[in-house]
Amino acid sequence: MSEGIEGIPQTAEQETKGTKEEKQALAAQEAAGVEQTGVSGHVHRTEHADTHFENPLRDARDRRLPKIAGPSGLVIFGVTGDLSRKKLMPAVYDLANRGLLPPGFSLVGFARRDWEDQDFAQVVHDAVREHARTPFREEVWQQLAEGMRFIPGDFDDDTAFKQLRSAVEELDASRGTSGNYAFYLSVPPKFFPKVVQQLKKHKLASAPEGSWRRAVIEKPFGHDLRSAEELNAIVHDVFDPEQVFRIDHYLGKETVQNLLALRFANQMFEPIWNRSYVDHVQITMAEDIGIGGRAGYYDGIGAARDVIQNHLLQLMALTAMEEPAAFDAASLLTEKLKVLKAVRLPQDLGQGTVRGQYASAWQGGTKVRGYLEEDGIDQSSTTDTYAAVRLQVDNRRWAGVPFYLRTGKRLGRRVTEIAVVFQRAPHSPFDSTATEELGSNAIVIRVQPDEGMTVRFGSKVPGTSMEIRDVTMDFAYGESFTESSPEAYERLILDVLLGDANLFPRHQEVEESWKILDPIEQYWATHGRPAQYASGSWGPEEADEMLARDGRSWRRP
Repeated sequence: MSEGIEGIPQTAEQETKGTKEEKQALAAQEAAGVEQTGVSGHVHRTEHADTHFENPLRDARDRRLPKIAGPSGLVIFGVTGDLSRKKLMPAVYDLANRGLLPPGFSLVGFARRDWEDQDFAQVVHDAVREHARTPFREEVWQQLAEGMRFIPGDFDDDTAFKQLRSAVEELDASRGTSGNYAFYLSVPPKFFPKVVQQLKKHKLASAPEGSWRRAVIEKPFGHDLRSAEELNAIVHDVFDPEQVFRIDHYLGKETVQNLLALRFANQMFEPIWNRSYVDHVQITMAEDIGIGGRAGYYDGIGAARDVIQNHLLQLMALTAMEEPAAFDAASLLTEKLKVLKAVRLPQDLGQGTVRGQYASAWQGGTKVRGYLEEDGIDQSSTTDTYAAVRLQVDNRRWAGVPFYLRTGKRLGRRVTEIAVVFQRAPHSPFDSTATEELGSNAIVIRVQPDEGMTVRFGSKVPGTSMEIRDVTMDFAYGESFTESSPEAYERLILDVLLGDANLFPRHQEVEESWKILDPIEQYWATHGRPAQYASGSWGPEEADEMLARDGRSWRRP
């Protein structure tokens, strides 16, 4: 047979021989795990026969599916409380509805109720119907309900914890949870030690080989540095630090995470994110409601311990931190700790801090009671419902730039925001009348309720004269993306099940935050009473005066 085209064998025998030799060589290379190109040009790839198979959908580079939790279960202590009913149980359902939980996911409730499993399932059902973010689907609910169990008992009840261990073992067998469990302590902090010690005593904190156990703790993490250190010591005696997830739900909000994307994924912001351009930073968390029925919890705690020590100092750390080496828990912890360790208090705490209590006034067309008139509040209480502090970060990037943190109840509206306010232009060619209505440039990150970002800058007013006035450009999550933002607890519960600790404060951060707040609380305890402010206003006059002394004023969100 003659060769018609160069490269084609002349005989079938030659073709067979060449192909056979090539296959033998390829087989030898495949046995060694080597990649080789065959005659057809296709890549042949093989692995050692004993290589562990990995689901390609779990490849970190694969964006076809979001991260999905592996076999696991969640045990909620204090499952009858408001947090569990309004946030945790709906978040679990929403995760299941979005396909982010494994088919055999199990939910175990522990509380002082004489309930059967079906009673607990009905409570979860009602909570989901009322508070879930996603539509109710019967098939999703039925699959979730099959894995629900309830354990009645007190935290010092050994029998109840034996039942809990039996339930965990039964779910491992019937639902395939593989021994992976997170224990969510949705209980008052005074019960944390008892619960974790019971988990240790009944061998629930120790995972079988190849499995994991994790503890989830709600704030407050102590009421001062000493109590926080004692609590951390007790918890870490049972769980390793990497197994403990401290929930700060603000860090689960999309906009807080977007702060990192804004700073480190873009080139246009980071060069001006420093003392050379920034005049000051304001971080505000305002509520338009009073304490409601929380007098027993709130009195003696106050706004500074409840909000500044955790939420606002965390937001400040994320705003001020340097770029981390990677987006992982260890790298984020390193950079946030640098900020918290560099925080400096005002030399005069009387001039650089303010505390207040809301007073009776008309708010939203309704006459509301003052804090001292609320049910269960002592008339002599000095608990703060408003707190404002002026802090500095003593490092090269932020030297001389004040950070103003404020929080309060019964303020003008519910809002949480971070405002980075820039210096005025060093020289203006326009006369003073042209710029008399021009303020400072600002970047405002809105954490809630209208998640997004606003950039404020000056622009000429249309007309024949040169007049410059502030205008804004808005980015809103609800308008820019077709997918609605998940609730913070959805993201945080999923991260616990995945073992992703990026958004959870570590014990070092908690203790550094108390080191910042403790001197302020000690000063307030021995200096007068909180200032009064009208409900519906934006806080006491003393807070306005604090900024006025620096030549600045509070933003009106």
